[in-house]
Amino acid sequence: MSALYIHIPFCRQACHYCDFHFSTSDSTRKPTINAIATEIGLRRGYLPELPLRSIYFGGGTPSLLNAAELNQLFEAIHKHFTIAPNAEITLEANPDDLNIEKIKLLRTTPINRLSIGIQSFDDAQLKLMNRAHNAEQAKTCVKTAQDAGFERLSIDLIFALPKMTNQLWIETLQQAVALNTSHISVYGLTIEQGTALYKMVQKGLVMPQADDAASQHFLLALAHLQKHGFEQYEISSYAKHGDYAVHNSSYWQNRPYLGVGPSAHSYNGDSRQWNVSSNLKYVKSLANGGAATVEILSPTDKANEYILTRLRTSGGIVLEEFGLLFGAKNLAHLHTEMQNLDKNWLESTPKKIALSTEGKLLADYIASQLFL
Repeated sequence: MSALYIHIPFCRQACHYCDFHFSTSDSTRKPTINAIATEIGLRRGYLPELPLRSIYFGGGTPSLLNAAELNQLFEAIHKHFTIAPNAEITLEANPDDLNIEKIKLLRTTPINRLSIGIQSFDDAQLKLMNRAHNAEQAKTCVKTAQDAGFERLSIDLIFALPKMTNQLWIETLQQAVALNTSHISVYGLTIEQGTALYKMVQKGLVMPQADDAASQHFLLALAHLQKHGFEQYEISSYAKHGDYAVHNSSYWQNRPYLGVGPSAHSYNGDSRQWNVSSNLKYVKSLANGGAATVEILSPTDKANEYILTRLRTSGGIVLEEFGLLFGAKNLAHLHTEMQNLDKNWLESTPKKIALSTEGKLLADYIASQLFL
């Protein structure tokens, strides 16, 4: 089945660590939403004729959308796509948006899953990141959403924040588990060039965590969440009761997805394409029929993409499937390169290549060593 990603490029304020495309100005909001609705129809042919198994409103801050904007986008989706009866429909949300009124509104829409960007339960860390919510709002919004009937909730946390001690991180994990959600995503902070946090580091105002401290935070999260019944089914993703994120799993399983909106990316197995990271340029492009940048994938590109994405998952690289998809010669290459890696990095069997706990700390490097 296929997936649809809708990028909502608006935020109330800029988080200091974020390098995604967004705007804090509403001046282009109406024409941008109109353009996204138009693009949903124009790009319909990019996906195979399959029902949508997942729809994901990402951003930016999709929880800023009002009822009229949500209805406009859902009308466009229903007009041009068939939605599977059990489709996962996710909206990314910030805690400061999820008051009782907004949650009640969201319950009237087809949205059945919320991904809440909590990031931390420590007010000092939230202030450093320039988040618009505080720790109490983070806890309250989850409980309010649960009481309103949202059974599927995911929360995001960030580790390796400046001045984050092991104890502070453990306390964050404890508070996350206590919220009784079935999905937690855990990301290590990356300080991207051009962000406010990068400039703060350059000026000596903030000291980033050392690599070994970040690794320790990763291992603490793994141990703590597993202890409390969460399965690490992808390096950054933990779920209880098999409640995997359907949409994100599309990325890791090489399933086709269409991305609409400024800066959104798409993949259909044969090509990638992406939109311009500018609201004004995006609106002008859609007024002229749209013009995404396209990359046609070579057989080697496809094989390396399989290696990179599958290695991040608990299922690993399935050797028989890899051979069927990419040929015996490339499968032999994989076997050879695997033998050159440190044995402590892998927990492999004759059927698959999977990362050990130690290997998960080096996932991108290991994948690069296996590339064709």
